[in-house]
Amino acid sequence: MTEAQGARADWFTHDRFGLFIHWGLYSLGARHEWMRSREFLSNEQYDKYFRRFDPDLYDPDAWAQAAADAGMKYFVVTTKHHEGFCLWDSQLTEYKAPNTPAGRDLLRPMVDAFRSRGLRAGLYYSLLDWHHPHYTVDVKHPMRYDKEYAARDRERDFKRYADYMLGQTRELLTGYGDIDVMFFDFSIPPEEGFAGKGKDDWQSEKLARLIRELQPNVLLNDRLGIPGDITTPEQYVPKEWVRVNGRPVVWEACHTFSGSWGYYRDEESWKSVDQLVKMLIESVSKGGNLLLNVGPTGRGEFDERALERLRGIGGWMKRHSRSIYGCTAAPDGVTAPADCRYTYNPEKNRLYLHLFSWPYKQVHLPGLAGRLEYAQLLNDASEIRWKEGARGSTMAEGAFSEGRDAETVTLELPVKKPNAVVPVVELFLKPGAC
Repeated sequence: MTEAQGARADWFTHDRFGLFIHWGLYSLGARHEWMRSREFLSNEQYDKYFRRFDPDLYDPDAWAQAAADAGMKYFVVTTKHHEGFCLWDSQLTEYKAPNTPAGRDLLRPMVDAFRSRGLRAGLYYSLLDWHHPHYTVDVKHPMRYDKEYAARDRERDFKRYADYMLGQTRELLTGYGDIDVMFFDFSIPPEEGFAGKGKDDWQSEKLARLIRELQPNVLLNDRLGIPGDITTPEQYVPKEWVRVNGRPVVWEACHTFSGSWGYYRDEESWKSVDQLVKMLIESVSKGGNLLLNVGPTGRGEFDERALERLRGIGGWMKRHSRSIYGCTAAPDGVTAPADCRYTYNPEKNRLYLHLFSWPYKQVHLPGLAGRLEYAQLLNDASEIRWKEGARGSTMAEGAFSEGRDAETVTLELPVKKPNAVVPVVELFLKPGAC
């Protein structure tokens, strides 16, 4: 990571927690944002959703408040997903929200609402576009097995589509104020006899230069086929700090509440609040961020299942956010006990012990003897007492061994688990201890 990248990312690595929003015509189908590709739907078949997209209950202030209450500090919204439909009043296409029954730009009030609550603005833009007349067939395209449609690729000029992307990127980065994140999605490798699409097709280097020219401080992700500011693992939790070419990088895991990104009425594989909070902790404990997704309904509301989980996360964040904001992985050599995760705030010199499984009375912290100044439960600031070092007496003298060594700190915990999804012990370290 260059010095310039590090400076751009300072706010990002502090805030740690963001909201992803996938919203488009697929919300009416309500059965996955990839439904058009999965069901091989033509433009004509898919057009019924365009003609009926009428989010009459859309309240971006409610969306922003739900995110803020959950402890999120930034958001990223799909301005255009793979279907090609645009939420903003693009001057380069008629396939946009103002031309549906919605009748207006839906992006601007969203950006304004989130900013008014102190959240930073991120814009997602799909490199794929199944609606554009000059977008050629590939392994993801809904018409990939329609021989007549595919045969017309010889008449398509993909460079015109690349120019279209450049023009729309310019619109987004000049019409909505300072943008903090640009999230492009995604390059396609060759597969099943279809040609892939990569950086040369997208004109990625030209696109990146335009972005830096228009908004020098924006964070760019890594899905253009060229290096970006943020590495973006999707739908999995890395086993350690993400590295590229052996070096640790700024990274962000993006995850859904359930299996899909868009609104899916019948999906039942929803993660619990417990799982989601642990996912956030796990990401920060490995030096990363979590971008957690909501798929609003076709009427413009957050699904009640999503709201319930956002409220649950917010309840935990209200009392535990300082173990997340400004935190990162523990210093080298500091290893958390089993069923626990550490996060570390280097500015405050504090370790945060997240107890995924509540133990009986004691938890042993290797390597912290002589380094601890004070300890408390984070939810209520109640003191946690501790012992450190080996016992003076020995088994040969008939004494009972407590199983500590000279380098271990043993915290004395209450028998009853605190009323928190994941309890956290805040460990105040001595100056210079880490």
